[in-house]
Amino acid sequence: MFDFVRSHTKLLQFILVLLIFPSFVFFGIQGYSSFTDASNAAVAKVGGGEIKQSELDQAHKEQVMRMQQQMPNVDTKMFDTPEMKSRTLDSLVRERVLRTAVVKENLLISNDRLERLFKTDPQFASIRMPDGRINRDFLSARGMTVEGFEQQLRDDLAKRQVLEGVSSSVLPGQAAVGSAASALLEQREVQVQAFFARELEKTLNPTDAELEAYYKDHQSQFRSQEEARIEYVVLDLDALKKQVVLGEDDLKAYYKNNLQRYSTPEERHAAHILINAPESMAAAEREKAKAKAEALLAEARKNPAGFAELAKKNSDDKGSAANGGDLDFFGRGAMVKPFEDAAFSMKPGEISNLVESEFGYHIIKLLEARGGEAKPFEAVRQQIVDEQSKPKAQELYAASAEQFTNMVYEQSDSLQPVIDKLKLVKAEATVQRNPKPGATGPLASPKLLEKVFSTDAVQNKRNTDAVETGTNQLVSARVIEHKPERVLPLAEVRERVLAAVKAQQASALAKKEGEARVAALKKSPEEAMSQPAIVVSRTDPKQQPRPVVEAVLRADISKGPAVLGVDLGDQGYVVARVAKRVDREATDPRNEDAKSFVAQALAAAESEAYYDALKRRYKVKIEKPVVTAEAASAATK
Repeated sequence: MFDFVRSHTKLLQFILVLLIFPSFVFFGIQGYSSFTDASNAAVAKVGGGEIKQSELDQAHKEQVMRMQQQMPNVDTKMFDTPEMKSRTLDSLVRERVLRTAVVKENLLISNDRLERLFKTDPQFASIRMPDGRINRDFLSARGMTVEGFEQQLRDDLAKRQVLEGVSSSVLPGQAAVGSAASALLEQREVQVQAFFARELEKTLNPTDAELEAYYKDHQSQFRSQEEARIEYVVLDLDALKKQVVLGEDDLKAYYKNNLQRYSTPEERHAAHILINAPESMAAAEREKAKAKAEALLAEARKNPAGFAELAKKNSDDKGSAANGGDLDFFGRGAMVKPFEDAAFSMKPGEISNLVESEFGYHIIKLLEARGGEAKPFEAVRQQIVDEQSKPKAQELYAASAEQFTNMVYEQSDSLQPVIDKLKLVKAEATVQRNPKPGATGPLASPKLLEKVFSTDAVQNKRNTDAVETGTNQLVSARVIEHKPERVLPLAEVRERVLAAVKAQQASALAKKEGEARVAALKKSPEEAMSQPAIVVSRTDPKQQPRPVVEAVLRADISKGPAVLGVDLGDQGYVVARVAKRVDREATDPRNEDAKSFVAQALAAAESEAYYDALKRRYKVKIEKPVVTAEAASAATK
């Protein structure tokens, strides 16, 4: 069937036109429009306006792309859930509510305020030119215009001030803040006895029947992932560079013409004596400074070995004077021009004439010189080959990309024709539906793996379409062997089953022994515990698990010590006897930190309460539950 389609493409196109065109004539566009109704449907309403399904889909797609940029190997299907889409919808609703509030409350940002914010806020330092203007190159590299950036900044600032006006005005009472801070920092004396599951595992020896029962009840844990052994071919610049032939004479000529690029940067190690004489200094004072500098120059030349001591006593450059005027190594562009010119024209051990700069008069002693040596041709030959091959490879890629795409499709029963034609190399690998940890290059591409596990590739063993897996990189793959997902036999996973059963039994045993210990201590309150008493708090848990700390701090000790048990699941069970509350020092610096934290939390809560009020004011309504793309597709069938 597929062979017929591939061989009679034009014929089928003509037949499709005959079939589709009358459908539009007789049934109109109503049938077509039904396909677009879903994307135009409102998923939420805010202030009389609607958020369309298409807006939600686009926003969610952009969110997934951002996550994929941060985590290239993440499985994007984990984001196609109702929960994740609901979060995206919540973000869209929040943005629409705040934007509505900006307009209704007339909270627009003036040009003067926008400019002042940009010039003073540290977060914009990286895109601010020295003269305060926006760095256009920086924005351009990120696909933004100055106008677009200004509008985005204006919108963000306007929306931010809607809630900041509330949160910044919250003045919680000192008594409330103090009480909440005390609860946050409360300390209690406690004795803790732990029943660790990992220790109890050593005493357990599950039977074969127990292993088989666990295996049958938990077979989903012991499934192998679907795999495919593939052969694939890559068309990219690296592959095409190998086909570029460069003459040895041309390489050597390029090396000679660009010798500076293959030389180590020149650096100088110098010391100096500075006599301050800025351009703003009066002429008479500058003359005095120059006379002093000339006298020091004469002294330095008379006793070169004493240069460092002379700098310590006389240099006005306090940063280097303490080190004898030593400036360490520096390259070109690090010093003011007159200083640089003098230093790079001197020989080690030489003392300069007076060098005048915008700071005053310098006396320079060159200590060392390094760099400037050219690397030999053989050492940089491959680098030159790469540089010279790249433009030619780009030309080849432009000419070969379409040919590659057509050949892997038209001759879909083998990759060999395209390999022979374009002189490419075949590779093999075993892959799964999601990129393996540490995968790089084409094998880390979800798009390629999706094609590999398509029905046509798996069942019919056809080449995948050419997939763009990177800049200037096309890949086609072919399945050699396919292994579907399956339940692994018990013999193959026996060790894993044994470990799981031991962990389960140990956890149950830890809970049983822990609960028995709690019952015994409650029955005999006077019974001593051998474990030493410790003082725990949320800020100093003494290495106790968080659930244990929280349970200890919640325990009712108003009528005396309390005994309690905390089930930690797979980790085990903890028994705690809470003795008393321990007062903190009034000078404890954490007191103020806790008050600040509580005040911020109260302000955030007030801000969220105001946002909820805005939602009610602007009549926010979620029109229908969020569904995944897969569920929506199934619902239309």
